[in-house]
Amino acid sequence: MSTEKTRSMISAGNRLRQSIVDNNRILPFIGVYDVFSASVAGRHFDSLFVSGFGFAASHYGLPDIGFITWTDIVAFVQRLRTVLPTHNLLVDIDDGYCDPEVACHVVSVLESIGASGVVLEDQKRPRRCGHFEGKQIMELDEYLAKLRAVLATRRDMVVVARTDTNDPDDMVRRILAFSEAGADAVLIDGLPNLDIVRELSARVRQPFCFNQIAGGKSPAYTQKELGESGVSLVIYSTPCLFAAQTAIEDAMANLLARDGTLAGSPVGVKDCTSVLSDNLARRDSMR
Repeated sequence: MSTEKTRSMISAGNRLRQSIVDNNRILPFIGVYDVFSASVAGRHFDSLFVSGFGFAASHYGLPDIGFITWTDIVAFVQRLRTVLPTHNLLVDIDDGYCDPEVACHVVSVLESIGASGVVLEDQKRPRRCGHFEGKQIMELDEYLAKLRAVLATRRDMVVVARTDTNDPDDMVRRILAFSEAGADAVLIDGLPNLDIVRELSARVRQPFCFNQIAGGKSPAYTQKELGESGVSLVIYSTPCLFAAQTAIEDAMANLLARDGTLAGSPVGVKDCTSVLSDNLARRDSMR
């Protein structure tokens, strides 16, 4: 039996839990925005992040301010799981798409199609990207009720509890409450430094997660710096999306400058087909 097929016999949630335990260093999650970007990133990393920012940009061509529907995210994760049957897939589900009942349904459906984990935030709607200003935060009791409902619904899916508060005292209060509620990991988004991570990672038993996004509020830390501050999991939300934007801009400029010739393109049809053929072979090997 193939290694991938053997891994697939373990639930996606437990595979992720084992990855967290087995990883001696920080476990990185690479943000992807479509199935092709996931296919390329999946050649280099075993853990991927379904980025709300990236999905809103790719699927709708709109900013990440609450347009995503849960049905679209579920369909996307299902396509990802088809071609990447054993990768860890951590899914951004915003606030769970409104009320606790919907959040629980989404978590149940995502777990049934093979999602490894979800990130559930405490923003009110209308929401904002975590690294932008203007965020509104739920009352803690309201969020905890939703978090506890989600935790009671999932079987072994990993649940990362995220706060978007900007107030340091509130960060402490919320992270300790998330820990007490039984979240599997905790995350404070949009941090300008690691001071609060150092304090809180020593006070909670759960892994501490950190979100890195180019041009965001947080500095570009190395994994060594993050690890020394108590971070166990790091999300790289948008490297694929931003790299694609750069590459497409360059390709269009080159096409104009070279009178329409494609000579010198770093990737050709065989290179691209190789990625797609790997997906097909991986899918067929699971039968």
